[in-house]
Amino acid sequence: MSERKLGFGTMRLPLLESDDPTSIDLEQFKKMADIFMERGFTYFDTAYPYHKEQSEEALREAVVRRFDRDRFTVADKMPVYKVKCSEDYETIFNEQLRRCGVEYFDYYLLHNLGRDRYPDTQKFGGFDFVMKKKAEGKIRKVGFSFHDTADVLEQILNDHPEVDFVQLQINYLDWDSLVAQSGKCYEVVKKHGKKVVVMEPVKGGTLAKLPEKAMEKFNAFYKDETVTPASLAIRFAASLDNVMMVLSGMSDLKQLENNTDYMQNFKPLSEEEYKLVEEITAILKSTTKVPCTSCRYCLEVCPMNINMPGYFGLLNLYAVTGNKTGMYYQRYSMNHGKASDCLKCGQCEANCPQHIRIRDLLEEFAALYETE
Repeated sequence: MSERKLGFGTMRLPLLESDDPTSIDLEQFKKMADIFMERGFTYFDTAYPYHKEQSEEALREAVVRRFDRDRFTVADKMPVYKVKCSEDYETIFNEQLRRCGVEYFDYYLLHNLGRDRYPDTQKFGGFDFVMKKKAEGKIRKVGFSFHDTADVLEQILNDHPEVDFVQLQINYLDWDSLVAQSGKCYEVVKKHGKKVVVMEPVKGGTLAKLPEKAMEKFNAFYKDETVTPASLAIRFAASLDNVMMVLSGMSDLKQLENNTDYMQNFKPLSEEEYKLVEEITAILKSTTKVPCTSCRYCLEVCPMNINMPGYFGLLNLYAVTGNKTGMYYQRYSMNHGKASDCLKCGQCEANCPQHIRIRDLLEEFAALYETE
């Protein structure tokens, strides 16, 4: 079955009550699934924890029970954070088959690997398990989703060349990011000859609602009012030659109709559109807070081994998007001191080529990330 490049992410389904993620509007989801498939799209992506563990069953009701199995593909993910022993893999996997109402998964991923979760995934045999299920015919393609730095990704792919694909957070704002490292991670996967599934192409909505200066550039370029900032972001990701699928977490019929409109006859970005993306990115990044280049000279002299470049990348991301990314802080602080561990000795500032007020910024970062 030939698949178009847009996948239906089921982590932001329409709700009957906006403050209750379990109150999925199943009738609207069914209408969205109908249009999605009528327009030639087939890929549905779910995961164990989505919508407080209700997404898989919603997919069963809206899609699996209403269409022949050969008309759609299902991607699901093993919640490795729940695995406490090797036997848990079998138990959880069978529960997911039941929840989704399927006998096999077209795509199956070890969910959200990074430097914190990878050791236990190795210890409990996660990759061996999914390859066993692939041999049994219960998984067609094996992969993993990933949020961490390119060097950690390189390690995993060196250890596990058997995987078929990797799911990465890719969008134009994160392409050169010191935090998400979208571009570097994409190149690692490409070097290993694996296909890429893209998540967060619109960065959780950040690239759907651009600031005024960026919208002025956008509106001056596009005369067609049906073209949206979100469509530009999704097409950016889909234009990458090693990308097989771009996921969009669609929350209502309007979003779905718009996305499927321009992705039915997908056209890669033109050179002029790439220039527009660069201009918009520059505007967004102009709001960054810390001129850190991640040279790591500060770390060379820090007696507390504080990961200042990582933390400053998170500060910059917060300045642009207004969103805290606690998962990255957890990973960046592994085997490093916390921001609040700073002794105020000043050695880092003496060694910083950019003359950054590191001590003050670490205090600000600690107030943001280490207090609730």
